[in-house]
Amino acid sequence: MAKESRGKAPLVGVSWSNFQEERWKRDEAAITKVLAKYGAEYISADAEASNDKQMRDIDTLVARGAKAIIVLAWDADAILPAIERAKQHGVAIIAYDRLIQSRNVFYITFDNVEVGRIQAREILKRQPRGDYAFIKGAATDPNSTILYKGQMEVLDSALRRGDIRNVGDQFTEGWKPENARRNMLEMLRKNRGRIDAVVASNDGTAGGAIDALHALGLKDIPVSGQDCDTAALNRIARGQQSVSVFKDPRKLGEAAAWVASELAQQKRLSDIVGTIQWAGGSRQIPLTALLLRPLAITARNLELVLASRWISKEKLCAGVDPKTAPSACK
Repeated sequence: MAKESRGKAPLVGVSWSNFQEERWKRDEAAITKVLAKYGAEYISADAEASNDKQMRDIDTLVARGAKAIIVLAWDADAILPAIERAKQHGVAIIAYDRLIQSRNVFYITFDNVEVGRIQAREILKRQPRGDYAFIKGAATDPNSTILYKGQMEVLDSALRRGDIRNVGDQFTEGWKPENARRNMLEMLRKNRGRIDAVVASNDGTAGGAIDALHALGLKDIPVSGQDCDTAALNRIARGQQSVSVFKDPRKLGEAAAWVASELAQQKRLSDIVGTIQWAGGSRQIPLTALLLRPLAITARNLELVLASRWISKEKLCAGVDPKTAPSACK
């Protein structure tokens, strides 16, 4: 691959919020593969869950000559000064999976309103009446509010009829399972140990909520998630989690790398094929966006994650009771 110093390869930077999380390794592999295909050079930095470090990282990527930067924001509002500085230097910014509310930023993600709808629909099917708990994502992540919006679109009628009750909703600091577990235990305490369904916003928070439920002997409670983490898919196969949402990061990474390589070569936002004008954030700032379609994964269609080589059958079906095994584990 040609080097940037030779003037042949546009330099594309990636600013990761916290690269230690399992899923971002898959995203990176997809990004680097496509950038190499388009003759672009990849550099990256890991903010390690620090807003200050992420701002320094973005400044450094600009100083190193990046023409486009893919940003997975830790706290999108907190890092806005670095985003604005990068734009002033003519660097294209791609908000990756997490919304950055700043004009002329390109936003690429899965349709997170639809993710929220999927989560709520699947839980409502299983538990059309009763007390619902909502385990949201991080308050600093705009996606948390977007997901909740989709969930409420589906559940609003049932709430207004009184078929279901919202007995607690909490943001989860850092999306960390241990914080979700603590929030779930507190909701159970306040509601005298009764929760009939849990709308959890991702698989990590779902895992924390399920740990809390099991600690009190509560089994067979419908719980949602998203991301199709290995542990979550195994929980679905074992009947401990109702649904995850497949947002294949390989597809997201590939699309982001393609967009970044185009913008790094001075293409305009409007030149990117397949985009829409989107203003669904809290500030309603119009952005050029590319929204990919998510897919519900339940025990009924686990074959899909096997067929896509997302997970091995061995890991999917570990510990599954043969008597109750889903078809994917038979």
